[in-house]
Amino acid sequence: MTVFSTRSLASVAKLLRAALLALLLGLLPLPATAEGDIGYAEIVASEEGYVVNADIDLDLNQRLADAVTHGVSLYFTAEFIVEQPRWYWFDEVVVERALNFRLSYHAITRNFRLSVGNFHQSFDTLDSAVRTMLRIRNWQIVPVDELDAGESYRAALRFFLDTSLLPKPFQVTALGSRDWNLETDWMRWTFLAGGPG
Repeated sequence: MTVFSTRSLASVAKLLRAALLALLLGLLPLPATAEGDIGYAEIVASEEGYVVNADIDLDLNQRLADAVTHGVSLYFTAEFIVEQPRWYWFDEVVVERALNFRLSYHAITRNFRLSVGNFHQSFDTLDSAVRTMLRIRNWQIVPVDELDAGESYRAALRFFLDTSLLPKPFQVTALGSRDWNLETDWMRWTFLAGGPG
């Protein structure tokens, strides 16, 4: 009789754990889906190397706009990958680059500032700063001699708000908030390497 009741209690406990897990999974927020997309992207060969041009369609929601206006810097990243297909193994990653943007507001000058590396530009409105950030031009990704002319490569590009660089209290807020998960899906395409046109 003791064995039967111990097994019974074990199965009841297992059922309760499963029900509790299902309840918790139902209450947790689902990961956010992509909020924008990449409308246009291309790779162009020049004398210095291959460059990427892209237009990104992404809107800052009101919470992010308020955060910037109240002094919180937002960090965005454009991530780019070039892979060479291989029939015998996984594709080889030939190029992996990231372009980091910092969007901030300066209350004294009442200007929005967009920083890309050591380059800084000021804007009168948040909209003009965001539009400039979402229009990537002449981003040098690889020298011409690193890709074999006539070979086919796969390219992928995405753009996202990097919440890991936010101040700690905002990182915690971003974990469960859909407003702080701003990103595009990967845009993938194939291109043929060649010399400058």
